[in-house]
Amino acid sequence: MRVNHQAFFCSLFIARLADQILLFLVPLVVFQTTRQVSWSGLAFFIETLPRYLVFPFFGALCDRFAPLRLMRLSQAVRALACFGGIAAYALFGGIGWLIALSAACGVLTSQGLVAREVMLPQIFSTQQIQKVLAYSQLADQLGFVLGPMLAALLLGVWHWESVVAATGVLFLCADAALFVWQRLSGFRAPSPVSARSLTPAAHWTTPLRIALDHVWTLPGLKKVIMLAAAENLVIGVTLATSAAMVTGLHAQSSRYYAGLQTAGALATVLVLLTVARAGWPARVLGLVAFVTICAGGVIAGASASPWGYALGFLLIVGFDKMFNVYIRSARLQIIPPEDYGKTIGVAILLNNLTQPLAGLLVGVFSASTQTGPLIVALSLTMGGIGAAVSIGSALQRRKRAWALED
Repeated sequence: MRVNHQAFFCSLFIARLADQILLFLVPLVVFQTTRQVSWSGLAFFIETLPRYLVFPFFGALCDRFAPLRLMRLSQAVRALACFGGIAAYALFGGIGWLIALSAACGVLTSQGLVAREVMLPQIFSTQQIQKVLAYSQLADQLGFVLGPMLAALLLGVWHWESVVAATGVLFLCADAALFVWQRLSGFRAPSPVSARSLTPAAHWTTPLRIALDHVWTLPGLKKVIMLAAAENLVIGVTLATSAAMVTGLHAQSSRYYAGLQTAGALATVLVLLTVARAGWPARVLGLVAFVTICAGGVIAGASASPWGYALGFLLIVGFDKMFNVYIRSARLQIIPPEDYGKTIGVAILLNNLTQPLAGLLVGVFSASTQTGPLIVALSLTMGGIGAAVSIGSALQRRKRAWALED
């Protein structure tokens, strides 16, 4: 990566760090307040569902407006949401304001994520996309893992309101880094193609219909979406239960949990650096990561010891972004560039609906003795979906081969 692109990846890291602080803060504060895993799971469901429902709308926006402008807008408004939520809590009280501001920031995070997906092929059009995606995922995953660790450390010395205020400052820093990158690189995004192709009289549902048609008809896209949805079952249940599993069921300290997050960060860095340098085929990346995450979920849920849970957790966290590199590179090869924003928005929605579903299931199966078996059941479900998709793809290839022979 060129030097003037460092600020771009720095912005990605800071924004993800801030987002994950909020995403971690809600289940942990709710669990510490209520001491019930069910409320923690329901809070995770409430804060994550809105961020996935808006993906199709924001994807269509990225095909009509400059994604860089939308990305900067999402970061600035997230900072305002943090400060506004704290002010509302100071005036009216209630833990619901934390959940509400996190849900609002989650919706705006969705806009930033879709805008980034549209921008990456434009910014790095002359470089190998798998390498670019690996570095992008590295910035993402560092924030993903370090965010909860930083949140846990800050909660040890501050009230959660102060942690949210610090998160708002981080969003402003992310926007500043993006502004610096824009000045240094001189990047100018091309005009959105589909914005010119759609007439002003086009119905507001036209982008959604185009995206759904692509999902249904483009070869290989349904397979990629189903695999990602299956993987997100395990990711969702891990995010919703990790704080409760470590500090509750396994009775470990916050220091142990911080150490586990640090180990997850190191595992992720090693995996993604390997992906960036090894140049493995995308299909190999997807297979290795999928099987490893499935196995990690079974180990984490079935283990009666904190060290067994830690092993499963590290496998899940370490290989999640490797699988994302496979998914994102596959989508780039399948989806037409002129419809990429609207289609990627629908695809991300379908990919991630299983995450809040996992949180809701945690709320239903709330007893601590049920959490481990639930993680195992969802991991096995992930494996079953993966096997079914692979068998279906193999049968389709065989049918096409027979048709050619005839």
